[in-house]
Order: sequence, then structure tokens, then C-alpha cells
Amino acid sequence: MKAVPGEVIEVSATIVIEGHEKVSAQVVLHGVDGKVISRHPMAENWPGTNRFEGLMTIPTEGDFFFIVEADSTSQYRTVFGSSEKYPIRTDRERALAGSWYEFFPRSEGAIRNLDGSITSGTFKTATRRISEVAAMGFNVLYLPPIHPIGISHRKGANNALTPTPTEPGVPWAIGSSDGGHDAINPDLGTMVDFEDFVLEAQKLGVEIALDLALQTSPDHPWVQSNPEWFNKRADGTIAYAENPPKKYQDIYPLNFDDDYEGLRDEVLRIIRLWISKGVKIFRVDNPHTKPVHFWQDLLEIVRMENPDVIFLAEAFTSPAMMHALGKVGFHQSYSYFTWRTSKSELIDYGRELSTHTSAFFRPNFWVNTPDINPFHLHSGNPAIFALRAVLASTLAPSWGMYSGYELYEHLPLKLDGEEYLDSEKYQIKIRDWDGAVKNGLTLAPFITALNSIRASNPALLRLRNLVFHNTDSDAIIAYSKREADNVILVVVNLDPNCAQGTIVHWDMKALGLNPTNFTVKDLLDGSTFNWSPDTYVSLDPTRPVGKVAHICQVLT
Repeated sequence: MKAVPGEVIEVSATIVIEGHEKVSAQVVLHGVDGKVISRHPMAENWPGTNRFEGLMTIPTEGDFFFIVEADSTSQYRTVFGSSEKYPIRTDRERALAGSWYEFFPRSEGAIRNLDGSITSGTFKTATRRISEVAAMGFNVLYLPPIHPIGISHRKGANNALTPTPTEPGVPWAIGSSDGGHDAINPDLGTMVDFEDFVLEAQKLGVEIALDLALQTSPDHPWVQSNPEWFNKRADGTIAYAENPPKKYQDIYPLNFDDDYEGLRDEVLRIIRLWISKGVKIFRVDNPHTKPVHFWQDLLEIVRMENPDVIFLAEAFTSPAMMHALGKVGFHQSYSYFTWRTSKSELIDYGRELSTHTSAFFRPNFWVNTPDINPFHLHSGNPAIFALRAVLASTLAPSWGMYSGYELYEHLPLKLDGEEYLDSEKYQIKIRDWDGAVKNGLTLAPFITALNSIRASNPALLRLRNLVFHNTDSDAIIAYSKREADNVILVVVNLDPNCAQGTIVHWDMKALGLNPTNFTVKDLLDGSTFNWSPDTYVSLDPTRPVGKVAHICQVLT
């Protein structure tokens, strides 16, 4: 089971005993040395069901286990029993909760020259953008690969196979004569420039997350030094990567079968290098295409050396594989949220993540990525961008956004696909951030408000406390999160085009409130309302973006 310090975890157990004696039970938390840390009483909340429930709080980072103890005493005997041991691993807070922002350093501060060519941004110019990321309330800044990019089979704009000599290539095609995974792309500057970039982020309260993409370009030094790390065709050539129907002619996948320990140790060397540069978070590209036992081995070694290091799995794959990666050590994972749009889909998925899989799977809800321009964003309607941001930032304790989302970037390469037109994966993108602010064409103030609300309300930074409440409309979803006396109610209009109204039926017991009227404050616009267990709510997305949702704190 996964936890963070201070997290409250509900434990339930079915306890039966022969005869008619009454049973009492408690959940007992132990340290790895077996010493008792705390005891928490359990209660049979539904008499006659034999189902006992209790709450325990995890005190610190580290490894623990808990057991359920039960006993029954009568005129003639005492019976005692206990469950098996259930392990708990407690990570630092960022493993559960964070606000992630992604940008390409080469685009930040890039300049379009008079002849139409583009001068790449660098770590020095990108450093100036960190303060704006921090001002929006993001505490993790994720960078796509920052290493030298291969020349062979380099891709051009919009995935063209015939690039011009000046096109920069795909950052995930790692490796050239300038080095591999342990080097900085010279177009971005030097290692010292990167170290300064990390230091500036740390001053602003932002952690840098690096991409760990275990693949290479045909020009990577490993291709010559360690040919056994690659899969070969019958004719002896190395096979490029494919994810049908996509083909990645500029990328070679790795083979973990012929020199497992050698490849593992090289990856460990790379991770240790970047940790020494101040990086404590890695976003792992396509971990599901590598052996699961490799990750179990690698992540345990890193954890023993640096327990503060966090790994996010970029694994849009089958649930079973995503869950397996969580069980072997990944702290977080990308999720299916990006494609969950209807009320029923969101409720089903939210309940799955907050209850069924929460012991081992921590989701990170991304509204978009460089690879994914979701169909529902293709209209460019600001309301859909706003409501998806509300859902992502309030349903899950970790959420993410790829730069350009706040500018409502939405044009697809093809109407039936989810690729961006003029994707930043293949080219440098120059954005007019100042002009967008000047003309009011940015969602940034709304995003800032969402992250500020999250930072001020601990209930939103937990996963297991998500409760959905009934509404009389399929267009409006309502849910709550509660942490001690911090109770947050969220109501979202899922229709970005029309006003919708409905009655929300609040589960007062789940909210910990008496079945009478109560006062709430909308944290988006400061309005206060007197609500009842059955509350009529109307939300109009044609008004300012704040009206796609209520995010309310219960005052009384």
C-alpha cells in the first residue's frame, strides 16, 4: 500500500467468530522493526454485517506494516486473532500531490529571424519563463528530453520524413556525436546552464522533472559501443521503433535480454548523474515497453539510495500493465482521464481510482500532452478548456498541463486524429505570451486560481476521499473531498456550449454535516450561498470561464 505522511487511510475487515460473543477490533500500525507505532479502534458501523472499519494516520516517510487485531471476552473464555501483515510504503508528499507544467526549453525565448529561420531558445532564455510557471501555481516543471538529437532519419515538421537541414528534430530521438543520455543538447547550452536553470527553479519553489526515455537515435554512442543492447533484423540491421500505425524511423528501442545487468547499470549511472544535478523527479517514457522486472530492480535500487526520488510512468496502455508498474515501484502514472468526458465515465473512473486501485496506483490527470490533442478540445471553445482544467485539478491530487493549453491551442493535424498541427515535437514553437495576456486571450488567470485553491485546501490534495453526489442531469457532475474540517464541494457543467441547471442531492453523512442548510463560499469568485441537502444549481459556460463550475468550501 502507498501513502504519504499525514494521510488518513481507511481499513476494513470482515471478522467472524463462532458462537454469540461480541467482537472488538483495532488496526495496529507497526514499524518495519515490528514495534507498535499506533493503535486505532474499529467499529461495526452496520451492526450484524461483521464488517469493521477504522481509520489510521501514517506519521512519517518510510516503511511500515499494519495488522487487524480482534478479540472477544466472555464468563468462560477469551479469544484473540489477528490478520496477516499488510505493508505500507510512505513517500514524500510530491509522490501523491503536485501541479505539473510541461514546456520545451528550445521554444522558450526562441527568436524568428528576418530570413524566416529560428534561433533556438536555451536554458538561459528558458530560465526567464520559470517565474511565470511558478506564478500560475505549478510546483513541478517537466522537460522533454534535453539531450543531443540524432541526425539519421531525423523528422521534419508534422512528422515529415524529409526535413530541411535547419529543422531541430524530435527530442526523443536521443543521441548524436555530441553524446547521449548523460549530455546536454548543445543548442540548449551547457551543463552549467542546466544547473543554473535547476537552481532558479528551486528558488521559486518549482521542482524540475526530467524525461527518462530509454531509447536512442541511430547516432547514439551506445549503437557503436554496445550493439548487444539493440534488437536486430535477420539482415543484421537494427529495427526502429513502431507503435502501429505510428512508425519512429528516427528511434531505436532497447533490448534488455542480452546484457541485462550492463544496461541496467548504465541506466543507474545516468539517473545518478541527473540526481547529482538536483533532479528528484523523472517522467519515464513508455515504461510498458520495457520488462516489468527491470523497473522493479531499478526503482528499488534508486529508492534505497535516494528515497526522495519520484518516478512518473507515462504508460497509456492496458490497465493491468499500468497497475503492474504501480505495484513494482512507480510513484505515479498518467491516466485515462484525458479520454473520460461524460458524467458516467468520470464517476466510474473516479471511483475506480479513489477506491479499487488507490492502494498501489496514483493517477496524474493531464488535460493534454504534446502527443495528445483530445478531440473535445478541437473546437477551441474556452469553456471546454476551463471545465477540463477544473476536473483535472480537483478530482486528482496530481494534475498536469502542456504549455499552449492556456492559449487554447487546439488545431489538429487531422480531424480524425489527436496529433497537434505543427506539433512542437518536430519544430520550435514561438508563442506570444505577452500578447495573449494583453488581449485577454489566455486561461492563465483561471489556472492560477485553480492552483491557488488547491494549495489552500488539503482536501484537494488527497485521492481516497473522493465522493460523488447525485444530480438530476447528465450534464452536471457533483463531487466532494473532505480532509478533517476542510470540506470542498465541486459542481461542474460538462456542456461547454449551453447553460445547464439541476438539483444536486448532497450526501450529508459523507460530508459530515447535519441534514440542514449550510453556508458555502465559492472559491472561484468569492460568492457565498446557503445550500441545502437538495440544492438547485445553474451554470452558464457562455459567461466568464469561472461559471463553468462552482468550487465551494463549506463554512458552516
